[in-house]
Amino acid sequence: MSWLLPGLGASSFAIWLVLVFFRGDFWRADQRLRRRVRDLAHWPEIAVVVPARDEAAVIGEAVKSLLGQDYPGKFSIFLVDDGSRDNTGACARATADALGKGEQLYVLEGEPLPERWVGKVWAMDQGVRAAAGFAPEASYFLFTDADIAHEPANLKMLVSKAEGEGLDLVSLMVRLRADSFWERLLLPAFVFFFQMLYPFPWVNDPGKTIAAAAGGCMLARREAVEAIGGMGAIQDALIDDCAFARAIKARGPIWLGLTETTASIRPYGGFDGIWHMVARTAYTELRHSPFLLAGTLLGMFFTYLLPPVLALGYGLHESGAALGFGLAAWALMAASYRPSLSLYGSSPWVGLLLPFVALLYCAMTFDSARRHWRDAGGEWKGRTHRGGR
Repeated sequence: MSWLLPGLGASSFAIWLVLVFFRGDFWRADQRLRRRVRDLAHWPEIAVVVPARDEAAVIGEAVKSLLGQDYPGKFSIFLVDDGSRDNTGACARATADALGKGEQLYVLEGEPLPERWVGKVWAMDQGVRAAAGFAPEASYFLFTDADIAHEPANLKMLVSKAEGEGLDLVSLMVRLRADSFWERLLLPAFVFFFQMLYPFPWVNDPGKTIAAAAGGCMLARREAVEAIGGMGAIQDALIDDCAFARAIKARGPIWLGLTETTASIRPYGGFDGIWHMVARTAYTELRHSPFLLAGTLLGMFFTYLLPPVLALGYGLHESGAALGFGLAAWALMAASYRPSLSLYGSSPWVGLLLPFVALLYCAMTFDSARRHWRDAGGEWKGRTHRGGR
């Protein structure tokens, strides 16, 4: 059995070699919008759709950032107040009125949620339908969350990218708010894992079928949205952004990138808030399959946990080969994590803690499955979705 631990270590090291060199360079975190935009002869009209539920604390800042866009063309904002239990809609109106731009903001009272629809997607659908009446000439929809603060040039950069490259969807994974200790420890890893699952260069390659988007900021060509049958095409999708991207990419090119300047302004509530955010949809990503859950947890162990176990446990196993493979895999892991840490201004040495962070994400994923088995996996802001994909 003297070969067992070195063999396990070699397997873990091989996994990291494949991830670093043959997984689309996901770890480079280099897919970014150009800040220098092309000067278009005609800037198309945009309909901005904002689904909002209980967002009074942040909606004012989000609306202010949208109304403050230096976009040369015409744009309107359609905010769908999705059954808020606070004064979300009133806060949005007050912000627009204070800026003297009340005519650009339409606040819509959300309609009752139909069967087989997810709440956010239903709100997005209502915004799309409202835009058809009030902004019939709009060429694009900007779908954005109610907790996103957009830099002034964001809309211009998104449209320039879409128009210049003939893209049907341009999406940004916004910078997540990371103020507390747990947010700074856990959220860069969330971005890293997402890039590993959906390598952005592959998403952006029309020749590959893999597709993904980040729901906080998605600019979609109106023709493409209509071609897939509107938001009804993803009506029951809990992970609506990736489902939307798959539907769009099936007929045209898409692009997904990172940004340091457009950001989430939602406080995650520390450790508990991040845990709930992940546990809400992690098991949905695994298609509610116990076999995929077991495979994922086993894969996470071999990929993230085994290298430090072999390295730190040398005094117990005394295998030089196992130690060497463990250290090599751990070093590759930390090095590949460095660009994502840099995005959040974190020290490269924090990469050595990625195995511990991965262990926490494993626990969150298992808890997501436990919640699903208890029929409570899709709960969000007082609303529980069951059976969504």
